[in-house]
Amino acid sequence: MTLDLATYAKDNGIKYFMISYTDLFGGQRAKLVPAPAIAGMQRDGAGFAGFATWLDMTPAHPDLFALPDAASVIQLPWKKDVAWVAADCMMEGRSVAQAPRNLLKRLIGEAQSEGMRVKTGVEAEFFLISADGSEISDGLDTAEKPCYDQQAIMRRYDVIAEICDYMLELGWGPYQNDHEDANGQFEMNWEFDDALKTADKHSFFKFMVKSVAEKHGLRATFMPKPFKGLTGNGCHCHISVWDLPGKTNAFADDNADFGLSAKGRNFLGGIMNHASALAAITNPTVNSYKRINAPRTTSGATWSPNSVTWTGNNRTHMVRVPGPGRFELRLPDGAVNPYLLQAVIIACGLNGVRTKADPGPHHDIDMYQDGHLIKDAPRLPLNLLDALRQYDGDTLLKDAMGTEFSAAYLKLKHNEWNAYAGHFTQWERDNTLDI
Repeated sequence: MTLDLATYAKDNGIKYFMISYTDLFGGQRAKLVPAPAIAGMQRDGAGFAGFATWLDMTPAHPDLFALPDAASVIQLPWKKDVAWVAADCMMEGRSVAQAPRNLLKRLIGEAQSEGMRVKTGVEAEFFLISADGSEISDGLDTAEKPCYDQQAIMRRYDVIAEICDYMLELGWGPYQNDHEDANGQFEMNWEFDDALKTADKHSFFKFMVKSVAEKHGLRATFMPKPFKGLTGNGCHCHISVWDLPGKTNAFADDNADFGLSAKGRNFLGGIMNHASALAAITNPTVNSYKRINAPRTTSGATWSPNSVTWTGNNRTHMVRVPGPGRFELRLPDGAVNPYLLQAVIIACGLNGVRTKADPGPHHDIDMYQDGHLIKDAPRLPLNLLDALRQYDGDTLLKDAMGTEFSAAYLKLKHNEWNAYAGHFTQWERDNTLDI
């Protein structure tokens, strides 16, 4: 039975709803709707001009209507009279195929039709920086190896604890918070869930972290590589598949290597086979490739992959299997679209299961030290343009993600690359002025 948002407003003292959707570039778009108007919005949706956001539309397109999914509603813990609700994009009564949340729901439906319930968890890293974005916010956070720094995390206790308190209040099951491997960097973890719920939580988490940081006079950034020489922001994703109705982990097999079943290996095989194209989605910005192809950082390691390899419990590879019944994809970064991340994982994994894809041999070596010894592992794309070309050439993945989405994404991302390529930099002047 669908939750009635007007009743929800009365029961919870809600004055306004934020009807929110996420565009192709991960931008969160919303309209602030007074509670007395929510019944009509729940029926018909809130109107937007799609061209005004990062969707492949023109000013001549009809109105885009964001239809709130009442099951996703969240009362803002830091502003109790406002509720956030994720929305699905509609136009002229039809689902907008390029809209990320719509795409994810379609792929979840495909997985369910084949008896698979995909569950995931994300590890979203972020920096707390100065309000103007020029430096990390804690001038005392200068350790060469700052990961898990006890003093540093306590100096940011007010921010981290407030966010974690909110997650506890929301019932997300947060279980640990830590100072990460870069100065000024943090990670907060909560329990895994169904792919759509994880995507909604991931989207809301980014909004919440930024809002709380601003409340404290700071700025939070999920930018993949905001500071040269420091470890970048990853968004590792832990993946498992469960048999419907979801009581049995289909990836778990105590008698198999790493405790990963044949179906789990096939799903992983899909990820491995499409990895170079997958990067166009999981690493969606020019800056992303400063992270996955980075030189050694001040801490001694980038913690980011640069080759398409998998392993057991070894963090130097693109995929690791840290325990039975799941694996961790370490490729995505902080700029990844929460909905497209889940969608592309399911698209690759479904293809792997359908074709019984082999993930290839695993490797136990330290890829940062001895990766050159592996001669047959593909390198990840060196830049966004290479990744887009890989995606464009991967017909199976493009079709799985949908022709409308793929065409829109490639068009807008190529425009972004062209804008970057036409930008003059100080590096060019420094290295070319006197030639």
